[in-house]
Amino acid sequence: MDTDALTAGVLKELRAPHPAPVLSLTMPTHRRAPENAQDAVRLRNLVTEAANRLDADPRISREDAAATKRQLDLAVSELDPRRALDALVLFAGPDEHRIWSLPRTVPERVVLADTYLTRNLVAAKAQARPYWVLTVAADHATLWSGTPDALRPEKTGGFPLTAPREDPNPQREERIGDTPSTFTDEETRTFFRTVDEKLRGVLAADPRPLYLVGLAPALSLLDDVGESTAAAVGRVAKGAPADLSPSRLAAELRPALDAQTVEAAAGVRARLDTARGGKLFAGGLDEVWSAVQEGRVALLAVEEHFRRSARTTGGHVELVPEDEAVTAGDPDVYEDFVDELAEAALDSGAEVVFTVDGALSQYDGIAAALRY
Repeated sequence: MDTDALTAGVLKELRAPHPAPVLSLTMPTHRRAPENAQDAVRLRNLVTEAANRLDADPRISREDAAATKRQLDLAVSELDPRRALDALVLFAGPDEHRIWSLPRTVPERVVLADTYLTRNLVAAKAQARPYWVLTVAADHATLWSGTPDALRPEKTGGFPLTAPREDPNPQREERIGDTPSTFTDEETRTFFRTVDEKLRGVLAADPRPLYLVGLAPALSLLDDVGESTAAAVGRVAKGAPADLSPSRLAAELRPALDAQTVEAAAGVRARLDTARGGKLFAGGLDEVWSAVQEGRVALLAVEEHFRRSARTTGGHVELVPEDEAVTAGDPDVYEDFVDELAEAALDSGAEVVFTVDGALSQYDGIAAALRY
């Protein structure tokens, strides 16, 4: 799965406790040759380590260990190297397996716990900045799921939608004196009300920035009949044929996406400046971690490629020197501390955003605006 498939419902499932430990396997991957040649070897080594850990763990029955190993083997057999991004996350239990490809690197780990290790997924989704695109015409509407790496039509919430076809009615046309305009007849208005209703449901279940693509009369009608367009952060007044390709749509969207990125970055800077002025600001890992633990963070801003290994001692954060080996299983040491922090912040209701590298250099790559 891709990170845009990590809805609140899926995350709740992954965090649900299991009666016996389940397996999480994470490793960095490579998108292109020749670097990706090493991925298969590293994966085989991690699978072997995982199998040994399953057999040795006294909390796991022999039957559950064997079933989990079968699920892990199935997951490996389903991998498509052509779809590799920057990281691979595999989850396996006695009755299931799940595969995630992430556009954000992760440490190499094998973890056995009563829940799956989700912090890498949560941080990757926050960094990926997923968004929705609605392409709409008089007789069809398609919902697209987008990230910086992919754009694809989504079958969710009732989408795609097609207007019911009706035979022409010459008598009706005679009564009104002309063929009605496509975007003023009642059938089209009814169809657009349905589009609005379905879109509101999608946005309620999985809130994301929304972009609208369609002819100007179509977008105007959608504004007129419903409420969902109030959430739109960008509009592209271009035709949206039913056979619109992802590559063409991506090209049409690019100016709107770039404009929103600039606007969002400016908004983050303004919020941090306001927080500093009001003494509601934290900068650096230690200050931010303390504020996250206290549930005081409203906005967490992290540079895109900021990653640190750290240990927590007495409620404070101590960076692990780069030349110091991290001991697997040490509960106070995090190889991926930034991902841990991002997940904790999101769990407390904070907004997490990733900025361009260097934007937060005066705060060592991480800063937060506080609630109080």
